[in-house]
Amino acid sequence: MANKILLLSLILSVATSALFGQVNKPAWTSASMREASFPSGTFFTGYTQGNVRSGETVEAAKQRLLRDAQGLLAESIRMTIRSHTAMQTVSTRTNQSERIDAVVDASVETAANAEIAGMNSEQPYHDTETGIIHAFAHVNRFELSGYHRANLSMNLTQAEGLLQTAQELEDAGEKSRARQQCEAAIPLLVRVRQSQDLLTAIDSNISSEALQLSRTEALHSRLLQMQAHLAQAVYVHVESVERNLNQPSTVIANRLKSALADKGCSFTDDPAKADFLVKITATTRFHGVESGLTVCYADVAVSLFDVRRNRSVFQDEFSQKGVFSSRETAGRRALEGAAPEIADKISPWIE
Repeated sequence: MANKILLLSLILSVATSALFGQVNKPAWTSASMREASFPSGTFFTGYTQGNVRSGETVEAAKQRLLRDAQGLLAESIRMTIRSHTAMQTVSTRTNQSERIDAVVDASVETAANAEIAGMNSEQPYHDTETGIIHAFAHVNRFELSGYHRANLSMNLTQAEGLLQTAQELEDAGEKSRARQQCEAAIPLLVRVRQSQDLLTAIDSNISSEALQLSRTEALHSRLLQMQAHLAQAVYVHVESVERNLNQPSTVIANRLKSALADKGCSFTDDPAKADFLVKITATTRFHGVESGLTVCYADVAVSLFDVRRNRSVFQDEFSQKGVFSSRETAGRRALEGAAPEIADKISPWIE
C-alpha cells in the first residue's frame, strides 16, 4: 500500500511540474506571440536563445544570452539609423570644421551605444524540458522618442549657453577661456547628433522642425566660426614681479596686457596653454627732486620665451623715469611708462 501511495505521489509531482512548467512558460518565447505583444511598429526588440555551455552554470548562461538579446536590440536600432539617417552637417571645410565634423559624424556608429532609455529586459527563461534558455529585451519606440526629444533640446540649450559665454569671454580678451568653452560644446553636439539619429530611426518621416535641424546647423556654424577665429589668436602668459617703493604692484602687467591686446594678443593664466611666456621684474627707486617735483625710476628686466620654438627670443633691461609731486605716484608713473616700452620691444617677436 505504501509503495502505491509513493508511486501516485511521484506521478502527481511530475504531472504538476509539467503542468506548471507549461503554464509558466512566458508568451514571448513564441515568435508569433512576440510579434503580437511587441509589434515592430511600436517596439525595438532583441531575442535570442541557446544552451548552457560546457563548464557554464545556468545562471551564467542566462546572463550571457540576455546580453546578446540587448546587443541585438541595439543592433536593430543601429541598422535602422544607417538606413534612415537624415541629419546633414554644414559644408564649411576649414581644418577646424573637419575635426568637429569628424567627431560629430562618428556618433552615427556609436549612437546605438548611447543610453537606450526605457529598455526592458525580461527575466531569461530556462526550458528544462528542452534545455534551451530564452532571452528577450525590448524598448517602446515612443518612450525612447520622448526621452531623446527632451535630451535634444537640453543639449542644444547647453551648447548655446557655452557659446554665448565664449563670446563674452572673447569680447573681454579672455580668449583662452573662450576656447575652453567652445571645446566643451563639441561633445554636446555629438549628443545632439545621437538623439537626432535615434529619432530618425524611430520615425523615418520625422520633420526637420522636430529634429531642430535649423537650430543645430546654425549652432554648428557658429561654433566653427568661433573656433576658426580663436585659433588665429596668439596666447601670452605674463608673469610679473613688481614693487613700487617696496610695495607690491601689478601696474606693468595690467598695462602690458592692454597694449598687447590692441595688437591682437590674448592671454592665459596657464603657461602650458601659452604660445609665449613674458617674464618681468621691476622695482622703483627714488632718484631726487627736479624743479620741485619728485623723480623716480623703474628698473625693469624683461624676457620673452617662444613656447612653440622652445627658445628664448628676447631679453633686455632698462630704466623708465616717472615724475610727480609724491614719491608713490612718481614711482607708479615710471611703471606705467615701462609697459608700452616693453610692448614695443617684444611685439616684433610675437607672431
